[in-house]
Amino acid sequence: MTLTGELLIGAAAVPASAGTMRALNPATGELIEPEFAFGGHAEVDRAVRLADEAFDSYSHTGLAERAAFLDLVADKLEAVKGELAARTSLETGLPAAQFEGETIRTAAVFRKFATVVRQGRFLQATIDPAQPDRQPEPRVDHRMQKVALGPVAIFGASNFPISYSVAGGDTVSALAAGCPVVLKAHNAHPGASEIAGRAIQRAVAEAGLHEGVFSLVRGPGNEIGEALVDHSLVRAVTFTGSEAGGMALLRRAQQRPDPIPVFTEMTSVNPTFVLPAAAAARGAEIGAGLAQRAQYNVGQACLKPAVLLGVDGPGFEEMREAARAEVEKVAARTMLTPGIHDAYTRNVQRLEDSGATRIGAGPDPIRAWDGQSLLYEVSGEQLLADPALREEVFGPAVLLVRLTGLEQLFEAARAFRGQLSATMHTDRPDHAAAARLLPILERRTGRIVVNTFSIPQEVSYASVHGGPFPATSDSRFTSVGMSAIERFLRPVTYQGFPDELLPSPLREANTLHLWRLVDGELTRD
Repeated sequence: MTLTGELLIGAAAVPASAGTMRALNPATGELIEPEFAFGGHAEVDRAVRLADEAFDSYSHTGLAERAAFLDLVADKLEAVKGELAARTSLETGLPAAQFEGETIRTAAVFRKFATVVRQGRFLQATIDPAQPDRQPEPRVDHRMQKVALGPVAIFGASNFPISYSVAGGDTVSALAAGCPVVLKAHNAHPGASEIAGRAIQRAVAEAGLHEGVFSLVRGPGNEIGEALVDHSLVRAVTFTGSEAGGMALLRRAQQRPDPIPVFTEMTSVNPTFVLPAAAAARGAEIGAGLAQRAQYNVGQACLKPAVLLGVDGPGFEEMREAARAEVEKVAARTMLTPGIHDAYTRNVQRLEDSGATRIGAGPDPIRAWDGQSLLYEVSGEQLLADPALREEVFGPAVLLVRLTGLEQLFEAARAFRGQLSATMHTDRPDHAAAARLLPILERRTGRIVVNTFSIPQEVSYASVHGGPFPATSDSRFTSVGMSAIERFLRPVTYQGFPDELLPSPLREANTLHLWRLVDGELTRD
């Protein structure tokens, strides 16, 4: 594919109206062709109005038709996986093979959501039949299903340029729900965004859907994002990024004349608690394993296990030395953007200013935006006294916490804010302590991991990628996994309808063979 740099608004390719940019190769510092268009309020308005025009028809597509569309997007992504991986590698400095795998996994998620749509369980079809003879009063027929919210504005992420970006989990779950998408592409990887965006655009056309089902816009600074959040026809927003960025969007959406939900995924240190028997039995294995996982994607992953907490005692020194040995052998590697690298440098300095002691470091950086692997240590008292030590350092740094005993471990667990995940390493003698730790972690995270590490995460029906603030802005929902579709749905009751006017999933005959709750009983009859 020849990249044109244009915006993708419906079926059209739209030239710049607010300037242009070129992508940066962070490994070389070179700018990459071509020029990519910036748009403004007019392009946002055009894209959102098209999405609104598409909504009635798209949200009422049959389940089989919508599922076939998602399968078609998967096919289109797989067809360009080599090209997409090569361009993403240029724009990130990370290996192309990593992005081929990410494309394949992204296509697989589209296919999983196609299955979700075909099954129709997300509709939560519920029927309370009429009971005209009920005493003391008759009951009128009530039927309920979930319906799509409306056009959704999605902000592409920087750290996973394929699976959390244009064709990422937010996009597929919104499309699965029946919501047209207006995607704000991240300026760090505009070429990758265009390749993925054109794949979706082609699928929309081949499926015979309204062109407004998908659009891609791009702009300088915050203006275009603010225009999306402010637009009166946008019904929900998703965002993956910093706490400051997510909260700015959330506050803006709440100040609208008609406030709308903003589903953010913002910050997490994913603390790992090593209980005493587990440390004594396999402290070195845990220390080395965590340090390895923390280096994935140069530490630029929302699920990076960033804080390792253990009780000073048998196995602790082995865990410490194994983590240090692992960190010291990892070469500095290019981070995704100069901005992310600069933030990493500032946050590492914050750790040191808060009294963290550097006990391990990988080889010195060679290139301007290389992230050096680092290991720091603090006491439990230090962690409890300074909230800055419990804040995210986005990049390849790990903080080891030496605790005096189990009571301090429980106290430390209570000190953390909301997290995307938390991990316990525990052996059978630890189970009583683990049972005490469990309710503390349940209040602070959406995912608790035992005897492995927080990354990677399976994208499945049981996946939860969410948690209490500040991990997300709404802990009731997940941005990863099949239940991510629930963010874009709301319930509607149809009371006293003649059968022929009901939506197909609620009609008496159940020709779609859906599971439905009928008079309190789950049935396909």
